[in-house]
Formats: sequence, structure tokens, C-alpha cells
Amino acid sequence: MIELLMDLCLAGQPDRCAAHLLPVPCVEAAARDWVAARPELVLRGWSCADPAARPALDVTEVAPGVFVHPGRQELADPENAGDEANLGFVIGAAGVAVIDAGGSRQVAEGLYAAIRARTDLPVKWLVLTHMHPDHTLGAEFFHEAGARIIGHARLPDALLNRSDSYAAAAARAMGPLVGLGAGTVLPDETVEESRDLDLGGRALRLEAWPTAHTDNDLTARDLATDTWFTGDLVFDRQTPSMDGSVLGWLRLLDELGAKPAARIVPGHGAASLPWPAGAETTRAYFTALVAETRAALARGESLGEASRHLGADLRGDWLLFDDFNARNATAVYRELEWE
Repeated sequence: MIELLMDLCLAGQPDRCAAHLLPVPCVEAAARDWVAARPELVLRGWSCADPAARPALDVTEVAPGVFVHPGRQELADPENAGDEANLGFVIGAAGVAVIDAGGSRQVAEGLYAAIRARTDLPVKWLVLTHMHPDHTLGAEFFHEAGARIIGHARLPDALLNRSDSYAAAAARAMGPLVGLGAGTVLPDETVEESRDLDLGGRALRLEAWPTAHTDNDLTARDLATDTWFTGDLVFDRQTPSMDGSVLGWLRLLDELGAKPAARIVPGHGAASLPWPAGAETTRAYFTALVAETRAALARGESLGEASRHLGADLRGDWLLFDDFNARNATAVYRELEWE
């Protein structure tokens, strides 16, 4: 399979260039059309490339035909290119489903190279587990590759509401060349409750959930191996971040914990975890934060007073604790003060 490799430079800054793959047949007109829609870029040249030979993300086969790339547990920067979240793909007899697109086009290209090193089958689906940019900003690339994008029924509105802020934040954190293509790509289809995707000889079951980590959380379960992609409903080692409802999240973890699975793929951390034990650290963190917050409210503490100490003793071995705990504490306080 030969596709189009573009040498792109920033308009007005010819010394700032990068190579990016366009997953379409290798025809010059395709490159020129793509760049024409992006006035901030200039096409310096193009060539034909085998995507399987491009730099690929490291992936682990956690079950037969199920591959996971564990993202770095870092904040986005030019060096990691937004490679923060766990990403995966499932190979069936007729095609491939990708679970989450990564935090930049560069990350998506690396995941695509890992896919192409293992199969020439078409990428039929891109499943987005929720709206956050470390999971969605690579979506444009997979859309260009022919994948249909699918997510929770609330995902389109969530993406539209934050598209400008996500694109601006990506450009600030990673630079314009790494952050290019960070605009919103809306799902082609959405899931209200559940749906099975047929990959040929195996099915991927998608389930939409009530508000928890966000208001648009979706899980994907490979029925052939009972491997469950939980998205950010489960964090491993990295401090969880809340953008929905802490009480809803704890209720949902109880509900999901009653459903058996051979293994889960968390949104951050290890490539796979046992279930339901793999969710215990996430549950314990939020259970303790809720208890501390209720105690602070009972003492009559204001948000300003409480936010200075809530969760401080929960640091433990959590990574990025200082980046997320204070935000979580503020969100939990605001939710619980109206109980």
C-alpha cells in the first residue's frame, strides 16, 4: 500500500517544516487540494511512501487481534506531540476498528503506521470514547483514511462547544506544526445506548453511559476476547480528571464492576488491567475526595478554604497530581454543595 507523504512548511516560516502522511493514493493533486484548504501551510514537496515503513507507535497485543498503545503519562508538549492517552485497534477479518485517535495528527499517523505494519485491511471505524483532546485530536487523519467516526450521542455537542479552545490549546502546547489538524471532526454516527460493529468474524460492542468522567463516555468491548476499552472511566497511575459528575462516576464504576470482563484497557496507564480490580485506585481516590469534601462542607468551609487542602493527603503514587487534584477538588465541592 503506497500513500502520499507531504513535506509541509508554515507559511511565512519556510524553515519550520515537517513531513505528514495523507492516507490516500499517491497523487500530487491530492496534496495540493489538501494544502489549499489550509492557508497556514505551504507544500514544499511530496513523495510516495509505504505507511508501514513510517515511524510507528509501540503497541502491545493484549489479546489475539487486540493491540494497545500506552500513552505517556505527561502533559502535551512538542516532544511528546500529545501522546498522552491509551489508544488501541482491533483487527477483524474484514477491517479494523481504532479506539481513540490520540492528541495530534502526528500521534494518529504513528498509530496508523502500527496498524499498517500488521494488516492491509481497511480502517472501517474510529471509536471515540469521549471528547477530550488527548483522545480526539487525531480524528481528522483517520477520517481521511476512510474510517467512519462513531461516539456517544452527546459527543457532537461536546466537541462543538470546545473545538476552538482545544485547537488553541494544542497549538500553544505543541506548536502549530504538531498541532495542525486539531480542528473538530464530528462523528458520522452516534450511539444512544448500545451498538455492535461488525469487523468480520468479530464484533465490537459499543455502550453509551450516563454522565461520569464526562457526559459523553462510551466503552468498546471486543466480544471475541472479552477485552473492554473503558476510556477514561478508569485511570491507572495517572491522577484521574473529572469533567462530569463524581457521584455519577462512582455509581457507574459500581455498575460496571458487576459486569465481568477478561481484561480492561484503561484510558491512561497500563496497556491492560484485570477487572474489576483495575478500577479500585480510581474508585478509592474519588471516594476519599467525596468524603473529605462532605466533611469540609459540614464544617462550613468556603470553596476557597476547602480547595487549599482537599485531596492533599491522597497524593500517594499518582502522577500529575498537582496538575489535576485541585481541579477535581473544586469540581467535587461545587457538585456536593447542592446535595
